[in-house]
Amino acid sequence: MTAIHWHAIRSRPRHHTAVAALSDAWSNVAATLREWRRRAHDRAELARLDNRMLRDIGLTRGDAQFLINKPFWRE
Repeated sequence: MTAIHWHAIRSRPRHHTAVAALSDAWSNVAATLREWRRRAHDRAELARLDNRMLRDIGLTRGDAQFLINKPFWRE
């Protein structure tokens, strides 16, 4: 039978798990904000392309307008 050492479990600092959870949450928020900024930038760049450039990448003006008008938080 395995003995459970409650003193060892209790002595583990709880704040380390809370700090790790907050750190993970902040990392996720930061990654989301970076992604949103990239999307906004990419859509602004797409808006600057002329019809010839759009054809070169396989898009019509309508395709580009659809993508440009999407909110930054949508993929």
